[in-house]
Amino acid sequence: MKSIPYNNFIFSPRYRLWRHLLFWSAHILVWATFWYIMIPFFSYERTLLKELVWLPMFLFLSYPFIYWVLPRTLLKGKILQFIVLVLCWGIAALFLNRFYRDVVYIPFQEAMNYEVIVRSGGEAGSFLCMAITTASCTVVKLFKYLITKQHEWMLAQKEKVATELKLLKAQLHPHLLFNTLNNIYSFSLEQSPKTPGMILKLSSLLSYMLYDCRADEVRLGKEIEIMKNYVDLERERYGDRIEISWNSEGDINNQFIAPFLMLPFLENAFKHGTSEQLEKPWLGVDISVKHDALRCKIANSKNEYVAYNNNGIGINNVKKRLELIYPEQYELKMNDEGNFFVVSLVVKLDRTATPVSSLLKPVLPESMQPDNKANGQFGFQ
Repeated sequence: MKSIPYNNFIFSPRYRLWRHLLFWSAHILVWATFWYIMIPFFSYERTLLKELVWLPMFLFLSYPFIYWVLPRTLLKGKILQFIVLVLCWGIAALFLNRFYRDVVYIPFQEAMNYEVIVRSGGEAGSFLCMAITTASCTVVKLFKYLITKQHEWMLAQKEKVATELKLLKAQLHPHLLFNTLNNIYSFSLEQSPKTPGMILKLSSLLSYMLYDCRADEVRLGKEIEIMKNYVDLERERYGDRIEISWNSEGDINNQFIAPFLMLPFLENAFKHGTSEQLEKPWLGVDISVKHDALRCKIANSKNEYVAYNNNGIGINNVKKRLELIYPEQYELKMNDEGNFFVVSLVVKLDRTATPVSSLLKPVLPESMQPDNKANGQFGFQ
């Protein structure tokens, strides 16, 4: 056996024979050492040979119990039947112990011409070996069963999460596409010369949806680029009627993130905030990467007399995805301040494009409170 991984050796059917040989070899050595210490006037060789003679009885009592009794009673929740069969096993073991000593063990000692032959008085010791051996086999079998069931449950949970994430992505993409197409449609009705440029930016958005988003994670710089394209599409629709502030800093090109985590908040800011603003609307976006954590803050003006909708399809979608992909590794705050709304998101990142489920370190939350709007500008802490 060359470099067999312990998990394969323990659970793979390929190494079943090796596992059993290893177990029973250890069993014989342990019991031989035990009885040699307890009864020192017998040589270790004789004690070891005695355990080999008793091995068939140990096998006969252990294997039917762990491969027949255990799966049909305890593992199916039949506790009472299990207890009854344990008692039956004990009674049978008492009779078999006496029988085996008279038919096998004593004749074996006589055949070996031992000076001292143990004919009686050892029944309790051999029965103890039988009981402990069967109990040890049962514990090992239960351990393997529980580990296997836990592994199956974890696989089922991963498949469930993966399926749910695919469904969430399927819901998210048409939703964003629908809103963007509505904007371009309004420009096409006016035969605006800006329509071709908007279609080009929509094309990049579609390419991102169809190809880049197939991966579990995308480069953060690419995600931010798509967000800028979306802002440009909205800027064309608003023209000079909106004031937009954009700031991004930090090592964004060497970081990875699950796709479409920030864009729905941006879309929501336009749809339910600036579009309902009576005066000149404004939008502020601040994205930074510090200490391997993404901090995104999106703030927008709104009509203070209209309640902000933060439970739309896109927002609920992102909340579910954050919980599934970054459990206990993100912080999301959404505050309605009357005449403006602010979203603060902190996500723990990884420097490599590994699955996000491998992130084990907890996120270090940082308070992200908006500054007061002053002189027509919106500041960020």
